[in-house]
Amino acid sequence: MLLGKKRKIGRMIEEITAGEKLEVTEKIEDRDLLLYLGLSNDNNPLFIQHDYAAMTPFKKPIVPQIMLLAIVTGAISKYLPGPGSSIKKHNVTYANPVHHYETLHFQFEVVDVLRENHEVVINVNGTNEKGDAILEGQFTVSPPYPVKSLTKTTSFDNF
Repeated sequence: MLLGKKRKIGRMIEEITAGEKLEVTEKIEDRDLLLYLGLSNDNNPLFIQHDYAAMTPFKKPIVPQIMLLAIVTGAISKYLPGPGSSIKKHNVTYANPVHHYETLHFQFEVVDVLRENHEVVINVNGTNEKGDAILEGQFTVSPPYPVKSLTKTTSFDNF
């Protein structure tokens, strides 16, 4: 971390209104799956073994659900409300499996702004390239707080 370096932070709660929308599209690639599996040490054969997955109702390997959650939380951290925000609560349902190499579309909508709690409520719906639902969720997020200056001080009581 570099002290004093200017960082872009997301939007403050006063700048957010109910009804705002965001769309994000992601394609699931081998690189993404390998990074997740290496990081998590998750060796579920349903995620990586074609011969095993072929014997299940899924027919072929599926994408770990936590990867879908990571796409959603990443979009919240990057875009809505953006850098400096923190997810306080989430409720997610995974409607259908996602297979490797699918292109996914996520729609985000701010449904409530709770200024007294410093929270925004965001609904998320995800679909695959065929339009099938893959994820539905609601996230309670604390938008970034105003940054206090590192150099501005009002008194030096200890000096």
